[in-house]
Amino acid sequence: MPTRAENFAALVARDPANPLFRFSLAQALVAEGQGAAAVPHYEVCVASRADWMMPRILLGKLLLELGHREEARPLLENALELARQQQHEDPERELVALLASW
Repeated sequence: MPTRAENFAALVARDPANPLFRFSLAQALVAEGQGAAAVPHYEVCVASRADWMMPRILLGKLLLELGHREEARPLLENALELARQQQHEDPERELVALLASW
């Protein structure tokens, strides 16, 4: 039986430009312990929409986990700006705390 990541990988193979398939694949890869493999999929999501906050948060946090601190910071700062613009208070609080620990 295929894993969730394998299921989403098949969808991405059929429609590689679909950012929602990429987002779901990235989340499944992270859940299955394959964080490094999720990075390019989150990057596609970030590039697809300037106002999409969640892939920026998840990619930034993943990059931190992978030891890419300097790559993570601009993503997290941009996500914080979006959280404020879109009035998402919980992500804003989380990002403020995360960036304060720099």
